[in-house]
Amino acid sequence: MPDTHDTALPTPLPAIAALPAYVPGARGSSAVPPVKLSSNESPDGPVVAVVDAAAAASEAIHRYPDMAATEITAAIAASLDRDPAEVVVGAGSVAVLAHLLQAYAGPGDEVIFAWRSFEAYPILTAVAGATAVKVPLTSEARHDLPAMAAAVTDATRVVMLCSPNNPTGPTISTAELEEFMAAVPTRVLVVLDEAYVEYVRAADAVSGPAVLDQYPNLVLLRTFSKAYALAGLRVGYAVGPAGLIAPIRACVTPFSVSGPAQAGALAALAARETYLERAAAVVVERERVAAALRADGWTVPDAQGNFVWLPVGAATLDLVAHLGASEPAILVRPFAGEGVRVTIGAPAENDALLARLGTWQGPRASA
Repeated sequence: MPDTHDTALPTPLPAIAALPAYVPGARGSSAVPPVKLSSNESPDGPVVAVVDAAAAASEAIHRYPDMAATEITAAIAASLDRDPAEVVVGAGSVAVLAHLLQAYAGPGDEVIFAWRSFEAYPILTAVAGATAVKVPLTSEARHDLPAMAAAVTDATRVVMLCSPNNPTGPTISTAELEEFMAAVPTRVLVVLDEAYVEYVRAADAVSGPAVLDQYPNLVLLRTFSKAYALAGLRVGYAVGPAGLIAPIRACVTPFSVSGPAQAGALAALAARETYLERAAAVVVERERVAAALRADGWTVPDAQGNFVWLPVGAATLDLVAHLGASEPAILVRPFAGEGVRVTIGAPAENDALLARLGTWQGPRASA
């Protein structure tokens, strides 16, 4: 019989106890509304049709949603000229990636990704019980794909590529991906995370759908949270060969994509042209902001998402404090000791950012 008087409490697995915290973008608490450029959200709200669709679906929230997300899965597949069996939908692309790692990586396995890249990668890898292998970015804040290919071992199960890279901005070129895929064994699952693909304008950037059929071990990851302005509804998806997608689908939490989320995403996809026009306007602002920053002496890597990266190194937290010191506070996303990611907002918000950065007396690049 166990000692019922033992006062010890349950303890988590060591890998879980050691997890780094996921840091969300700052929200602010001042009486004066802050300029929130910290979470890579769309500066525009959803179109009316999306709100109406989600609202109509909310009238049935006493019922379980379609567990298979049949309609939105079929619509996504049709938009990419794929079979629905090649698409799996989940509660945001982070959740889909978590399910992918559940299906393909575990204790004793290695997961490779660039660093710095999306901060969920090491967290999800640890939750899956696998070992993270971080490969440093190049001096231009790009993926070092030859080094990533060289890091593949017999224990490697998954490699994650982020294009454009969050938080630094550059994309992976088609030629770079071709060389990388040729160097990686087909037993290794390669995930191309294209969360910001609608903002990409680099002529040589790889397009996941254009190369998907060339590689039997490639899966794409996309989201409705960014360009489609549905961050609050949580809808993301993966696309790839049906044989690779089926195990991911088996791991998806049942009913995790709500009815309003499915309806909203379906309406958003139907309004794709409107959202692409909005994304184009963000690109114009991104180029304006990046050009102004560079003209003022800031180092800004190639920016292909809806954000810019300021690699100020040890001055990161001081710069964040400077931006938030007066009203309205300008909220950005710091990565201590590395740099600051700044979301592209509405023109007036971007003007406020540029004005505040113009008064910064510290370094404009990492020492």
